[in-house]
Amino acid sequence: MPGNATGDDSSHSTADTPDSWQQARVLVIDDHALYRSFMGVLLDALGVRHAAFNDAPSALQALARERFDLVISDCRMPVMDGYAMTRELRRMERDAGLARVPVIALTGRVGPKEIRRCVECGMDGWLLKPIGLEQLRDVLCDWLPMPTPAPGRGLNTSAPRPQGFATRDSLIATFGAWEVVEPLLYKLIQGAHEDLDGLLHARTGEDEKSTTQHLHRLVGSVAFLGATTLEQRAVRLIDRVHQTGVAANRTALERICQDIERYLEYLRTL
Repeated sequence: MPGNATGDDSSHSTADTPDSWQQARVLVIDDHALYRSFMGVLLDALGVRHAAFNDAPSALQALARERFDLVISDCRMPVMDGYAMTRELRRMERDAGLARVPVIALTGRVGPKEIRRCVECGMDGWLLKPIGLEQLRDVLCDWLPMPTPAPGRGLNTSAPRPQGFATRDSLIATFGAWEVVEPLLYKLIQGAHEDLDGLLHARTGEDEKSTTQHLHRLVGSVAFLGATTLEQRAVRLIDRVHQTGVAANRTALERICQDIERYLEYLRTL
């Protein structure tokens, strides 16, 4: 049935996925029933709630009345293709003052022409068909919202923290004493902020070499205190910048910078 949503409120989570994904919602648009079903199976396996639509107009109606954290849309569809859908979504967001929802293209080919069309219409990234579970997981790591870090207070805090983030206890266990940790933490935060400033200038000037250098140093900074999804995202983003340039990845770069800043603020509270 046209516009029929399928697979909403899926809750079959798997290992190695952030707990926050269980609160996220993804909207899938594809006119091919088999592909909609396949995407639903993958999202179920990752524990992500979702709704699926077989045409762009019905999906836009859903986006106007419900909150979604990510849209994954086929590019080639009858009536309204994925590019036109994204342009209309961006217009709706501007007119209504709504938060920008990331849109990922589903495409059978990724070349300079396809990348340019994605960027020009307001898409944020792309998935190359055929899609596998790990490929989808990588995209969700890049684009689904991370939980807001809760301030830690002292050694016995029970406040929740993002998965994989260091705690005061874990740092003391690793380095032996808080007197050792504190100056290391100060230098790490200071250096990371310098790289964030450098990355901002590199992004503005679309300097690929400088962008990847600063991002590489930031990877080292966030990984120093323990593995996080930020490290994994940054490594993938470095590869994408090398492949497709700074301009094609500007939204992903802005987003990871914001998330790293939030992580640094979290570290300040330890």
